[in-house]
Amino acid sequence: MAHEQASLLLSRQLKELNKSSVDGFSAGLIDDDDLFKWETVIYGPPETLYEGGMFKAHLIFPKEYPHRPPKMKFVSDMWHPNIDQEGNVCISILHEPGDDKYGYEKAAERWLPVHTVETICISVISMLADPNDESPANVDAAKMWRENFEEFKKRVTKTVRKSVEEL
Repeated sequence: MAHEQASLLLSRQLKELNKSSVDGFSAGLIDDDDLFKWETVIYGPPETLYEGGMFKAHLIFPKEYPHRPPKMKFVSDMWHPNIDQEGNVCISILHEPGDDKYGYEKAAERWLPVHTVETICISVISMLADPNDESPANVDAAKMWRENFEEFKKRVTKTVRKSVEEL
């Protein structure tokens, strides 16, 4: 039952995204037969270090969607405090619902069933523009962001260039 509900919801979101384009990203299924595996391309936000980049990421939805969040992983190389070395996105809205056992995040900042592919991608675009170095998934990137911003910029510039070459 939950699986069917998730399929219907994801199918509807796909139709909506195909009908009207949204600035900042594109999204679709990796394989036409699997509504639970999406590929997105996040466009580097204007006036940020990531501007001009086109970063591929996969969204993998659990069968319990929308009651549980998907996992998002960049396939393109990324250098960002909130994206770990394997490309996994660490952002509040993709954390399991409820209270944070460490008290860092409020329940309202975490996964809620109202989130969609669109709200997830918009949050990730916002995260690219404004990293949270207080809670890094990539400690090296966060340290470089804080202590050697010029080096951080150079590393991101290479990442942006590579993302365009790979598409």
